[in-house]
Amino acid sequence: MSRKIITGGTVVTADGSYEADILIEDEKVVAVGRNLPHDDAETVDASGKLVMPGFIDGHTHMDMPFGGTMTADDWATGTAAALAGGTTTIVDFSLQDVEGTLAGAIETWHGKAAGKALIDYGFHVAITNLTEEIKAEIPSLAERGVSSIKIFMAYKGTPLYTEDDDLFEAMQIAKEAGVLVMVHAENGDVIAKLQEQALARGDTAPKFHALTRPEEVEAEATNRAIQLAEVAEAPLLVVHVSCAAALEPIHRAHELGQTVYAETCPQYFVFSVADLAKDGFEGAKYVCSPPLREKWNREPLWRGLQIGDLHIFGSDHCSFNYEGQKELGADDFTKIPNGCPGAEERAMTLWTHGVGRGKVSENQFVALLSTNQAKVHGVYPRKGALIPGADADIVLWDPALETTASVANRHGNVDYTPYEGMSFTGGPSEVYVRGNLAYKNGEIIAEHGSGRFIERKFDHPTI
Repeated sequence: MSRKIITGGTVVTADGSYEADILIEDEKVVAVGRNLPHDDAETVDASGKLVMPGFIDGHTHMDMPFGGTMTADDWATGTAAALAGGTTTIVDFSLQDVEGTLAGAIETWHGKAAGKALIDYGFHVAITNLTEEIKAEIPSLAERGVSSIKIFMAYKGTPLYTEDDDLFEAMQIAKEAGVLVMVHAENGDVIAKLQEQALARGDTAPKFHALTRPEEVEAEATNRAIQLAEVAEAPLLVVHVSCAAALEPIHRAHELGQTVYAETCPQYFVFSVADLAKDGFEGAKYVCSPPLREKWNREPLWRGLQIGDLHIFGSDHCSFNYEGQKELGADDFTKIPNGCPGAEERAMTLWTHGVGRGKVSENQFVALLSTNQAKVHGVYPRKGALIPGADADIVLWDPALETTASVANRHGNVDYTPYEGMSFTGGPSEVYVRGNLAYKNGEIIAEHGSGRFIERKFDHPTI
């Protein structure tokens, strides 16, 4: 029997903070309290540290094809970056092949993760071709341990784009099957027209990525998805909410008692549309969808986190190299691969700019990164909690740790970081995955393939 006790730290959960020790046996938490008997247990001194449940990132894209290329991070380097940021579980998007099945997508992603993942993981299925056969397959996902599907309202002209009638029917089917529908909410028709008009004018620079995806197209699609979900009587998760206009229909839905979960991401709190307009082609490094917004949107987003309209803080880690990948759009912004790295910086961004500036409490920090993630993504209380029976996924958080991000000290496989030169106060000093030390003081210790697939079940949590 493997036994370990973490002692001397302050336990921080979504519900409160208190002095306690945590006893671990065979990868599980077995007791939380003071003066726990721990004969023969390895002692971990957490003095001066905050002891938190391992972070969960329900929005990553590892080893994923997009726009004729492949994300720079595979399951080894991508989970290394996540681990270095305190993340012990991710839920990644298995992308359906246009001519393939949902089961085939899941099997493909199992193959990508096997022998590489450093942390635990689950899968969503991102639907790219919602045929009648695929609709009939949705109810079978639960038996494969997959409890969510993602549908894209954007990217018209690509396999990702889904019409409203198919989206609505998928909501109806998913509701009966106990599957959560996630939406990328942007009006694909309007974006396609604005992009066509911009290119016709010769407007090809990265900044036009944002100018052809204005806040209104995100707000309209968010509202439309919410209304469709209401008619279908289905729960909904709106991912990567970027602006105040999109937050309004989410708030209204909550006022009316509708089950709508919402996620936002770190890039919308530290970068802005101005970064897309940097000299030369530098703005391409900041191209993601929905795009970066005007800075004034940050305060409404913080308010959304504070009052619970935004439930989770995901990274949308979707990394592409600047050289050879982002450069595909050098003469046409529509060809710039959409996405930015962020799994490593996610928690440090929220702590530095949120907890450090009094925007959110340390307990909200844990809720947004761990507990709410576990509930929405169907792994609670196995994950996201420090209670007996839970997996011993634990972060020792050092609130005094000073870090300056640079491409040289990142753990992923990207040739740049948009966070270059940004300073953070607070970060993980040690990270345990199921009680096993996986990261310590900047060093990855976990072995490739040590991460396990986690079956998930959506159960309509109240948050």
